Amino acid sequence: MSRKRQSTRPTQATRRSRRGLAGALLAAALLPGVLAPGAASAATAEATTGTTTAGSAARSGSVLTLQGRGYGHGKGLSQWGAEGAARQGVGWKRIVRFYYPHTRIGKVGGSIRVLVTADTDRDTRVVATSGLVVKSLGSGAVVDVAAKHPRAVQWRLRPASKKRTLVQYKLAGKRWTSLRTVPGEAQFQADGPLTLVTPSGRTSYRGALRSSAAVTGGRDRHTVNVLPLEQYLRGVVPLEAYPSWHAAALRSQAVAARTYAAFERAEYRSRYYQICDTTSCQVYGGADAEYGTTDAAIRATRKAAMTRSGKPIFAQFSASDGGWTQGSSLAYQIDQRDPWDRWSGNPYRSWTVSFTAAQLRAAFPGVGAFRRVKVLARDGNGAWGGRVTSIRVVGAQGSVTVTGDAFRSALGMYSTWFRKA
Repeated sequence: MSRKRQSTRPTQATRRSRRGLAGALLAAALLPGVLAPGAASAATAEATTGTTTAGSAARSGSVLTLQGRGYGHGKGLSQWGAEGAARQGVGWKRIVRFYYPHTRIGKVGGSIRVLVTADTDRDTRVVATSGLVVKSLGSGAVVDVAAKHPRAVQWRLRPASKKRTLVQYKLAGKRWTSLRTVPGEAQFQADGPLTLVTPSGRTSYRGALRSSAAVTGGRDRHTVNVLPLEQYLRGVVPLEAYPSWHAAALRSQAVAARTYAAFERAEYRSRYYQICDTTSCQVYGGADAEYGTTDAAIRATRKAAMTRSGKPIFAQFSASDGGWTQGSSLAYQIDQRDPWDRWSGNPYRSWTVSFTAAQLRAAFPGVGAFRRVKVLARDGNGAWGGRVTSIRVVGAQGSVTVTGDAFRSALGMYSTWFRKA
């Protein structure tokens, strides 16, 4: 249990960053003075190094204060924009068609393989439960472990060799005992949700929990949750949107999340996992995260996904686009004014962030003591000329020119849409 996975575990840097509401909520929770909506949220997000507020007062000792709009890249669905639209009585179909133009509402189904990133050891360990079985992926054989040892309190799968998996059980107050090995990889299945035991706690999951090798024949194992796509969404939507939001906003989020997952599944069809459970993909909390209102939104949009040429699109979404969506080379990501994002309840419709000289020097050490910044180019869309695409940082020892996104990333800002206050 103490051995840590190393080289084969994927990191956030290997995935597409979405920066949706889940990431925004965590960043807000970490920051002093942020006007944040109050709900739970997810793992990994970009923390802001300055002090961000909804007002205009600069922090004492700051040498640079910026005003900005939005949170995230602004591509695809604006989560706060969807809620703004829903409050005006706009239906979910109109919302998703606006944020994903030049697409159609199609249907997707099937199952998906989700990497459980919290399980950082080589074991897949579950709490004993009714109907628990172990299925060998090598032979297809199913072992009724619940019947063999009904007094066991926990079971685990661990690599026995490159081609076999060891099945072990634990009685209360006793050490682990080996039951048998099975060919190939293996997975737990049961009559209902399974409770996974990880180094950081316990979480319940629907479907199967698989002990899966990152490399064919490898001994390094990761835990992967295999379940129907519709059940997977039940653990996603309440963490990517507020369960208290209007039904049309939750339905729009369900469609976006379903589409995003279906796209990732197609991209990584043969890999041992197809999507992760953090903001690097989209946040997934298993059965413990499920909520009545979001379950209803998933049912109301069952199998609905945004498609182009019959295939799921790369349905990016972000917390707030600031009032103007961001275009790209993709036909369904266009620059357009968003009439719904800037409603008064959106905490990211405008913000102010202040930085000290020490923070700026740490972010751009090559320029020396900070003197000034100069915006060199914008994308031309919306207020102030739009999002920053190029900016120069000038210091006592020189200057550096970076993209707007590199500047945002270095300082942990909400978006690239900003100006000097």
